[in-house]
Amino acid sequence: MKKASVTLHPDFRIGSISPRLFGAFLEPIGSMVNGSMYNPKHPAADAQGMRKDFYEALKKTGLPAVRLPGGNFVSGWQWKDSIGPMAERKTHLDMAWFQYIPNDVGHDEYLQWAEKAGAEAIYTVNLGTGTLQDAADCVEYTNHPEGTWWSDLRKKNGHAAPYGVKTWCLGNEMDGPWQIASYEKDPRAYGVLAHETSKAMKWVDPSIETIACVSSSPFLSHYPDWDRAVLEECYSAVDYISLHHYHSVPPDLPRAVLAGYQAYEDYIRTEIALCDYVKTKLRSKKTLMLALDEYGSMIRPRGESHLGLAGRQEPEMFGVFVPGRTYIRHDPDDWSTRRMPPRSHEMLQALGMAGVMLVMLHHADRIRIGCATGGLGALCATDREHVWKGAAHYPFIQMIQWAKGDSLVCEVKCDCYDVPGYAIDDMNQYGGFTGVRTVQAAAALNEEAGELTVFVINADLEEAQELAMDMRCFEGWKFDGHIEMYSDDPEAANTFEHPDRILPRKNAESRMEKGHLAAVLQPASWNAFRFRK
Repeated sequence: MKKASVTLHPDFRIGSISPRLFGAFLEPIGSMVNGSMYNPKHPAADAQGMRKDFYEALKKTGLPAVRLPGGNFVSGWQWKDSIGPMAERKTHLDMAWFQYIPNDVGHDEYLQWAEKAGAEAIYTVNLGTGTLQDAADCVEYTNHPEGTWWSDLRKKNGHAAPYGVKTWCLGNEMDGPWQIASYEKDPRAYGVLAHETSKAMKWVDPSIETIACVSSSPFLSHYPDWDRAVLEECYSAVDYISLHHYHSVPPDLPRAVLAGYQAYEDYIRTEIALCDYVKTKLRSKKTLMLALDEYGSMIRPRGESHLGLAGRQEPEMFGVFVPGRTYIRHDPDDWSTRRMPPRSHEMLQALGMAGVMLVMLHHADRIRIGCATGGLGALCATDREHVWKGAAHYPFIQMIQWAKGDSLVCEVKCDCYDVPGYAIDDMNQYGGFTGVRTVQAAAALNEEAGELTVFVINADLEEAQELAMDMRCFEGWKFDGHIEMYSDDPEAANTFEHPDRILPRKNAESRMEKGHLAAVLQPASWNAFRFRK
């Protein structure tokens, strides 16, 4: 059996763990809004048509934050047409996803749904077709107490108290050639717009913080120079930068799922270095924080790809000009009009998402916001009728509950493996991963609660590993249990009818003697080791 070790010390701290690190992302594509979140015909629908079974299940998880209402969608969305009486709202075309937007779920409904789910709303304003004035008006409508046209209109529309939205994204993926009104060709123009819009929004409400867009994908040929040009214009007026990345893996390379952490590490380190370079260049005393507010790890088939493009895609490659394309009108009660990905390889994909969360813990001093794109479905799986817990629910909720306090350095020694380069399509092309750790770990020390949790992934898909954890520097701490989750069937998936195919369980064999913990990590497994003072 392979052997691996993890060593920790309470003095080797990375930084405090933000309570907003394990949030989710919401956008009206697929069924997440129309079907899971909103369906007035559902038996559990409340007076607004929101599914109580969904938001109550999310509330129980302690979901800290949700970024909304989009996504690519928001770059053409007109929030002012989505408020007030339903009969007076305007239906528009969504040029991002080729669907009708009837605005039955509007600005107020999004924010009130977040309140019902118990999550902080992180709001994205439209800086594609929208204007600085639209953004400032949105903050005034949302956060100003009373006495102005917009704040009094909010009260008239049924929400007397300000929503108190603290964090605002200044557009979405503004460098992407797929984005409506993209600034791909003019980063300085977006930088100036972000600077001036952030100023105006903070003049309306000085308590808020703002997030500027940088390169929405490390695959794009202008990365990271686009980011530098943007930040040189808006550094002094914003508080965060927004990072997006989706790690895609073909079905014939399952080991690549757990190698994806390297792509995130490279991306994050580059952006931290870039922020600090601009800080030095501008002689600023402010340190920018990072928001990884869209991310995911997924298995999907290889498509047609042309090697060597290095992100230089023409608009046609993003399906922008497709003759015969029609717009779809989604009925929240009819899921037949939307693509539903099959539920398979749940355990492996859960580990892929968890691996990104470990990376965020490795950079807890700079990453203060995290929003998993599939986070809502991971915490609460849904279909047209039901809700249940998929495999990803369990590591996600453990991170929410136990990753508190300070992130610790984990020194890992283990076997490594390599993954050859591969292409999914013209956008997603990886040069390969070398020296991928078969054991990945992160730790959270919550001194206030007297708790320590070490999260460990066995990324070896075939073999178990003997783990030795050196805890001798934690005098006065006792081992409080090992919780593991794995599946002998790689195709297994939890369903409403069979929600217990993949579940966490206690491993009673793990032991700690004289500060040395010994455990066996099952192949492709998630593990949480708990300690108490």
